[in-house]
Amino acid sequence: MTTIGISSISFEHHPTGFGIGHAKPRISWSFSNPENVENWVQESYDIQISRDHDTEGKSYHVVSSESALVPWPDRPLRSRESAWVKIRSHGKATDTSGNVTTSSTEWSSPATVEAALLDKADWTAKLTTSTIRSNKYEPLRPLLFRKVFDIPQDSGTISRARLHITAQGVYQATINGQRIGTEKMAPGWHSYNHRLLFQTFDVTKSLASGGSSNVFGVEVAEGWFAGRLGFVDKRYFWGDRLAFLAQLEIIFESGHTYTLVSDNTWKSHDSATITSEIYDGEAYDSRVEQTGWDSDPKFDEQSWNSTEELRFPTAQLAASDSPPVRVKEQLSPIKIFKSESGKTLLDFGQNLVGKLLVKLPSVPNGKTDVEPQTLTFSHAEVLERNELGRRPLKGAAAIDSVILSHKQPSTWSPNFTFHGFRYVQVDGWPTEDGTPNNDDITALVAFSDMKRTGWFSCSDPLVNKLHENVLWSMKGNFFSLPTDCPQRDERLGWTGDIQVFSPSANFLFDTQGFLGSWLQDVSDEQLEEGKKGVPGLVVPDILQHMPLQLGPQCAWGDVTVLAPWDLYTTSGDLEILRRQYSSMKAWVDEGLPRGPNGLWDPNIWQFGDWLDPAAPPAEPGNCRTDGIFVADAYLVRVLETMTKVSSLLGEKDDAERYQNEALEVRKAFAREYITQAGLLVGDTQTAHALAISFGLFDNKEQVAKSSRRLSHLVHAAKYRIATGFVGTPLIANALSDTGNYQLAYRMLLEQGCPSWLYPITMGATTIWERWDSMLPNGMINPGKMTSFNHYALGAVAEWMHKNVGGISPQTPGWQTIKVRPLPGGTITNADVAYESPYGRIECSWKISENNDTFNMTLVVPPNAKAVVVLPSDWKDASQNEDEKSSLVGSGRHQFSCPYKPAKWPPEAEFKRSTFYLDIGEAEE
Repeated sequence: MTTIGISSISFEHHPTGFGIGHAKPRISWSFSNPENVENWVQESYDIQISRDHDTEGKSYHVVSSESALVPWPDRPLRSRESAWVKIRSHGKATDTSGNVTTSSTEWSSPATVEAALLDKADWTAKLTTSTIRSNKYEPLRPLLFRKVFDIPQDSGTISRARLHITAQGVYQATINGQRIGTEKMAPGWHSYNHRLLFQTFDVTKSLASGGSSNVFGVEVAEGWFAGRLGFVDKRYFWGDRLAFLAQLEIIFESGHTYTLVSDNTWKSHDSATITSEIYDGEAYDSRVEQTGWDSDPKFDEQSWNSTEELRFPTAQLAASDSPPVRVKEQLSPIKIFKSESGKTLLDFGQNLVGKLLVKLPSVPNGKTDVEPQTLTFSHAEVLERNELGRRPLKGAAAIDSVILSHKQPSTWSPNFTFHGFRYVQVDGWPTEDGTPNNDDITALVAFSDMKRTGWFSCSDPLVNKLHENVLWSMKGNFFSLPTDCPQRDERLGWTGDIQVFSPSANFLFDTQGFLGSWLQDVSDEQLEEGKKGVPGLVVPDILQHMPLQLGPQCAWGDVTVLAPWDLYTTSGDLEILRRQYSSMKAWVDEGLPRGPNGLWDPNIWQFGDWLDPAAPPAEPGNCRTDGIFVADAYLVRVLETMTKVSSLLGEKDDAERYQNEALEVRKAFAREYITQAGLLVGDTQTAHALAISFGLFDNKEQVAKSSRRLSHLVHAAKYRIATGFVGTPLIANALSDTGNYQLAYRMLLEQGCPSWLYPITMGATTIWERWDSMLPNGMINPGKMTSFNHYALGAVAEWMHKNVGGISPQTPGWQTIKVRPLPGGTITNADVAYESPYGRIECSWKISENNDTFNMTLVVPPNAKAVVVLPSDWKDASQNEDEKSSLVGSGRHQFSCPYKPAKWPPEAEFKRSTFYLDIGEAEE
């Protein structure tokens, strides 16, 4: 008999459980999924916890069906302490005849959790920098720091060694020439005035013991901490001194300990990397390489400088749950060619984020260190007139350079910058035609190392490509924090972008630690004195130091409420709501400006439906949908969400207050925007999508009228996009939820500009910022602001997962799954999978060859269940009838029902005149 097993154990939302910043980390486990064990539900579980010096451990029996984020049952972990955790789960299965079988899993394999330094008092290290500094307003040259140390000879065998390290800037560390960790751009970008994140590494195997000398090396560059950021020439946002904080702790089997810390006994020197900037790239001069500086104990330090100690950071030193940036993939050029002007260009076939790995060519004959050979690598996302399209980079140079010499390494890659690119122009390559070989240069793809959780495919290759492009844009922009674009002089954590995209993001990857960490920065900065509850448009909020001063913004500021709610919907974790509650309340009660009628203050300009395709290239905020209408619609949604959050957290007074406010604001919205006949003021696709999706109508008759009007507008637009940032995530759902799902498919499958598939017909491999970032003639949009890697308009992926694939969480955390696929268009099959907190969910459906039967296979993980609605039982939101559904438990299930496809393509209720059609075709 096949039994259920426990496949994985995790702690909090931490990627590994090693170096965790929680004394009582909550525990989760998922189940293996044997297909012949059906309808299994956990009734209780055992947790066994063993400590460093406690081989037997303690066991705890808990009667509960919960297997996600259950409380830590033992005493809290102390700083540096490890524990081994095993789980055994007990449950029952009920067969179709009602027979009940009880069973238990075997004990899981042990999972290790280890605490980092949990208290500031644990740190004895000093924040260390070079005594040599520049007073000029210029890029800071990266610095090398070095320390030779001997482990006492009589200490015996090393039991374990841990390195706790961070920097004011970004760093790489080595011990005896061996790179520590695989992180890139560590410690990452966060609100440095509030939190300074640190990393913990196991360096036991890197040390030489028994009296041998060891060399500890650290290189620090400016990164986000001191580098130039934003639209104007400003740098040093958090400081102008590069420094690091390191504490190496060694424990011997004898029980003795040895600690080495950063302090003023270290030595420092300029790096061979002359500059390394986020926007402008990295310049490396191999002639001044300090060969052996981080590996040779006898390295000549005569030219090195002394160091000094800075004031210890006032920010909280914290171990983060957010996964670090790592190189995750490598791509070779698919084409090396000459441009029209004779430039050497590399095409990697994919718009990506990362950097190059270069096999450095030999120094050309006749070249000396006095007259060196310089290689330059210029990056861009697209070509224009068969040349590198660099105008969208705005003020970012995005150029790396290497000066060759006889001291150069065999390979080189920039350490402390990253670029958004598909194409690279290579200048100075020392061959007769100036062209490298295909294996000389590789693209390293880097992004925050989140666990992949969601997959989707269907019968239409263009739709699959659209989904793949959404995935690539998410990877490229989830780089330490959720950015808006990875290539130009911006790359900022815009709050509005992630607010609309978070449901899609939360499905594709496990974003709980990543977005949870960023939301803590949102809260920390928003609650600063003087902010009056208004979050930054970007977080970290560098715009407060710039001339771009706007009032509070709906959709952008609403991230304080809606993004935590989306995380809760995905994870079922009430603690994210509890932690962010003060931030939510501050925005709604203090930051959000209200007029006399309770709606938004109408005197504040709004981004609104930003980048409506009808907006002129130079005026992206000139939208068809009034910005205040958008703000007022969002206000109702935010207040109703606050009502739910307050109730869940047991804040009864707040829940009652927000509920009353929501009712009053809903009435005010109806008075302001809905006529007695049920027509909607602001007759646009976005306006109707907002009103339908946010439930702003009073009755189903109004919903039906809005649905018909939205249908008319979609037909009139010839199925092309007429929505911007806030309307695009909602339009397909609004159509599907009111019975017009064929229209949603018709919009999805449209290839004319603007549409989701138009960029794909133009060769796009990521989601564009504008619907027409590249014009049909192959020229870049003339607007000053355009990006070819911008995930916001890819928020349609959530509709694809939910409606085409057919799965969504019925209850927060996915313990109950809603399965409700809506076949449509010319798509004849779809597959979707999601790694839920309970295990893998799979749903695959297809239409029979004679087009009359719908067949579906569903896999539900143990300890979960699914509410299944087949196409034959589906009802739209405007109908009074209840949907038929069936409830199934875990296991593999087969479903089949008669299927009658709706008319395709869908017909409009009105007929255009021949004159209108002729004019429209002429315009095309």
